[in-house]
Amino acid sequence: MGERRKVPLPTRSYELHVILVRPAHPGNLGAVCRAMLNFGFTSLRLIEPLCSPDDEEARNRAKHAGSILDDCLIHEDWQSAVSDLSLVIGTSGKRESGEKTLFRHFIHPWELAEKLDLISGKVALVFGQEGTGLATDELNHCDLLMTIPTWEGYPICNLSHSVALTLYELNRSILTDSEVECGDPLAENLQLTRAISPELRRLLRQSIDEFAAALEGDENKRAMIGDNMRRTILRGLPIDNEAQRLIGALVEATTALQKLSGDERWQNSRRRRIDSND
Repeated sequence: MGERRKVPLPTRSYELHVILVRPAHPGNLGAVCRAMLNFGFTSLRLIEPLCSPDDEEARNRAKHAGSILDDCLIHEDWQSAVSDLSLVIGTSGKRESGEKTLFRHFIHPWELAEKLDLISGKVALVFGQEGTGLATDELNHCDLLMTIPTWEGYPICNLSHSVALTLYELNRSILTDSEVECGDPLAENLQLTRAISPELRRLLRQSIDEFAAALEGDENKRAMIGDNMRRTILRGLPIDNEAQRLIGALVEATTALQKLSGDERWQNSRRRRIDSND
């Protein structure tokens, strides 16, 4: 549990670099690294850090993301940190009212994810120092501004929480069905769209019908049970992995019922799956 698995990092059209401006607490620095690796990002830049990447607390909080601390780049000023970037996104939890809103057109993390999916090149996501955030002149250096829609009663997130929430949205946007790695038990459960493939839908409906047909009772009763099961199961919008498990369980149950009732169909190879040409 919690180990660094040897799988490739996600492929994205853009190259993201997380930039922390004057991070002061080594625990936060380590937690940021852990959040980055959780969502498949590894490039970290620090501007005038007030704590060291080699700090023991930073290493402890980073857990298996210590390599990010090993490879992070330290810059003395803003310009050197962003000189090779195509797009710089600043972050702030300060959503002022009045005239200042004219200069702060914030987007939300999910809107940022949609925009980044359309571009390529090097992109920076910049977070300010704990307690103060990015100064106005630093925000003016940014091309886009992003804010996390927190509750106004307590709007400012912890630094590592802000990083994690934002990177979650960026990673979520690439977890499409086509990118789920076959054979990886964790990846198979990352299907985000609540829908099953047309073929699995057909097989699931067929397995329910065959299960209902193997039950005792008259034809109308069996048909009613089958109809209720179909509607109940499909109302839950199972994903592919869930549908496959349901099909397997229904086939085994149908085979057992056929054997118990003396129906010789259970002997036809003692099947454990739905035959696609039935």
